[in-house]
Amino acid sequence: MKALIEKYLKYLSVERNASEHTITSYQNDLSSFLEFTAEVNEQTDEQVDISSITRLNIRLWLGDLSEKGLAKTSIARKVAALRSFFKYCFKRGHIDKNPAHLLVVPKKEQTLPKTATVEDISRMMDSVDTDTISGLQDRAILELFYGTGMRLSELTGLNVTDIDLKQRQVTVHGKGNKQRIIPLGNTVASILKQFIERRPELYGERTDSDAKKALFLAASGQRIYDRAVQSMVENYLKQTSEVTQKSPHVLRHSFATHMLDNGADIRIIKEFLGHANLAATQVYTHTSMERLKNVYEQAHPRAKT
Repeated sequence: MKALIEKYLKYLSVERNASEHTITSYQNDLSSFLEFTAEVNEQTDEQVDISSITRLNIRLWLGDLSEKGLAKTSIARKVAALRSFFKYCFKRGHIDKNPAHLLVVPKKEQTLPKTATVEDISRMMDSVDTDTISGLQDRAILELFYGTGMRLSELTGLNVTDIDLKQRQVTVHGKGNKQRIIPLGNTVASILKQFIERRPELYGERTDSDAKKALFLAASGQRIYDRAVQSMVENYLKQTSEVTQKSPHVLRHSFATHMLDNGADIRIIKEFLGHANLAATQVYTHTSMERLKNVYEQAHPRAKT
């Protein structure tokens, strides 16, 4: 079974053009199932034969995950990984029966995206010291997140050539290498212009050919990495906002919610965010409704009577 997992992951990468994040997640989920099954059967990972896997094996694993307190959303993702893997193996004749067929995916708990207020965002932007090149880069990153709604991986993957200041737009390389073009507002375009002019100041001894193409650089002089951006955003949000979650995704959520609050068409927001279907974007309508309810309860004299 271990060898088939390797083949499946290669299939996801080569034939399905899945993102690195998806492949890593599926690899972790399938490895977890394999280790659990091997332990239950008192075998090594290499000894587990895929043809011996039954629906009971899968249910035992899911039950163990549930007892450990794993969230329903995480379990649902693991079920999706197993269903996809066993479907792949069945179609290619590696197994005669698909033990994951008709496996029920646990209903996901509805969690609304965490967003910062417009005032929080303004305070955050104003708190950045743009006199230094590192501060100017921080401001450019924050403005891009809030001004475009792009994902963390999309931002760290940006090259200087992806920014078109003349047309005031950015080319984003999204999931599955799908490209989309997002317009840039006056503020973010102005900050980016200042930053790009001074960007070579970030070069160092470790600046390689990839780093010279990259839009944003880490302290080492190489292309900036996800964790460095997460830490920076968290630090600024801690100083300026009471939002419970403090991550780049909060700025993406805030972008979508504030656009919707100000009358933007949800179908346009979908294109900005790079969602494959409208259902993923519609969660922001619930966020806006919750905000309206809170305002109503605070402001209307008979809301609580």
